Amino acid sequence: MDTAIHRHPDSDAAWAEPRLGPKPFLHPGVRVRDSVLGGWTELGAGTLIEESRFGDYSYCDHDCTLVHADIGRFCSIAARVRLNPGQHPMRWAMQHHAQYRRSRFGFGEDDALYFAARRQARVVIGHDAWLGHGVVVMPGVRIGIGAVVGSQAVVTRDVPDFAVAVGVPARVIRQRFEPALARRLLAVAWWDWDHATLAARLDELRDPAALVARYAPGVM
Repeated sequence: MDTAIHRHPDSDAAWAEPRLGPKPFLHPGVRVRDSVLGGWTELGAGTLIEESRFGDYSYCDHDCTLVHADIGRFCSIAARVRLNPGQHPMRWAMQHHAQYRRSRFGFGEDDALYFAARRQARVVIGHDAWLGHGVVVMPGVRIGIGAVVGSQAVVTRDVPDFAVAVGVPARVIRQRFEPALARRLLAVAWWDWDHATLAARLDELRDPAALVARYAPGVM
């Protein structure tokens, strides 16, 4: 006979939602290398973040790889997102990483210039961007403020502010707001408000038109 399970046998505490605060919350298995994490942030289990900045209030779900990236505030990153994946040198006769990770194979010192070039091709994720499950963002790409990238998309070129992009390669299918409203939302820049201001005005963020009328009345 099949038995329905209505409750996991582990304790409620093990499954409780974390209470976030000024100190970043790291789930089990998170690896942080030479990165800066903001307050009220959460990194899901098994995530690697390397040589990156992770803005206040942003979070990622489990098993993300965030490398050489500047991630804004309030970003929502779903599971298994990959920012700035490594690229093999297709123009060389040898693509294998023995060519540039030489020390692993006893071939001498690693190719410092190769890794320096990768560090310079940083990914930028704008404030309040939302990246769906399994998104890959290629080196040097910028995702705009308030943009949305659909699940499993591979982003090879910049995505404008407040745009919605989907597919492989990702393409913009629509804008979240008409241009004048988008300009006024950028002027409001609510993502820069401090914690107390956010707490007081949180409900106002549900109505874009009323928000810009109150906080950006002179912007057209």
